[in-house]
Amino acid sequence: MTDEFEAARNRVATMAETDRKCPQCGGVMDFDPASAGLKCPYCGHTQELPRAGGAAAKAAELDFASAEQKGNCDWGAQKKTVICKSCGAESIYDALQVANTCPYCGSNQVMDAGAKDTLAPGGVCPFKIDAQTAGRNFTKWIGGKLFCPGKAKRQAKPDAFQGVYLPYWTFDAQTTSEYSGRYGYRRTRRTRDNKTETYIEWHSASGTHREFIDDQLVMGTGRYDGGILAQIEPFHTGENVAYKPEYLAGFVAERYSVGLKDAWERAKDAIKQRLYRNVESKMCNDHGASTAEVHSLSTRYANVTYKYLMLPVWMSAFKYKEKTYRFVVNGQTGRVGGRSPISALRVAVAILLGLAAVGVLYYLSNQ
Repeated sequence: MTDEFEAARNRVATMAETDRKCPQCGGVMDFDPASAGLKCPYCGHTQELPRAGGAAAKAAELDFASAEQKGNCDWGAQKKTVICKSCGAESIYDALQVANTCPYCGSNQVMDAGAKDTLAPGGVCPFKIDAQTAGRNFTKWIGGKLFCPGKAKRQAKPDAFQGVYLPYWTFDAQTTSEYSGRYGYRRTRRTRDNKTETYIEWHSASGTHREFIDDQLVMGTGRYDGGILAQIEPFHTGENVAYKPEYLAGFVAERYSVGLKDAWERAKDAIKQRLYRNVESKMCNDHGASTAEVHSLSTRYANVTYKYLMLPVWMSAFKYKEKTYRFVVNGQTGRVGGRSPISALRVAVAILLGLAAVGVLYYLSNQ
């Protein structure tokens, strides 16, 4: 019998909600994206999660106006001591990390239902793809980066992904916007020197635009590169399930540091940009116009609700020429985001080839 199996058998009893023990070997089970249940990492035994009524409940939409805890929880670089519920060992973690694995016995130290000065998570969007799939998607993604050096592609490790649940807020709201702007038609005309030019014939417009906003997403943490994480959106937030510790078993998770109030302000900024685009499209559609511009937009919000969700992300990083490059994979869709190294030589060659192609086309057109 291997040392891993022997260690699994010797684990002490743990809380049922925190560490589900494998009925075959006694090991602590992790959440398994493939089966949407629990799986023993030692013997491979799987187990379904109990679902009341045959279907998993979803996170509730909560009223924003009546929320009591709206402030930030900016714990910065503080550390905390976590005592393992299985073996009693003490581990030091970043203050924002609220789920991990005990390095001594493998116990899953997953998120409690609530904590002082923070809201409890309402729901979880469980991982749907495993680390191996994330690695394959990453390999394909970086392989398609034309300007990434070959050495960097070989150094990138597709098997080094860590599963992390990140905190996000979602907001629903009914919006009513009063707008003014203009729409235009592209026309052509002859100039005095008998050339053809294109111009836009503008017309003023104003009106009211009503739109329901569903699940406007806002990151609940500022510790990660928002630009990279935006590359792997959208998340299918409608597929959330009500929070249970079992979904986080075997993964790292973080509580929010961006509070509900600040998150709503960020959501309104994103909603405003969305409304600008949609009102411009509305003016074009209403008048059969070629283009449109919004000059002013005043929006009222009603029936604002929110959810606090944990969303799944696979994370990895590698160093190339003393610089760290980070990559993320959407744990639901497998979409990859990141910034890869760029070879100046490859860029220069591409520019030269482009200029050569332009020169050939110019020569052929003159012939």
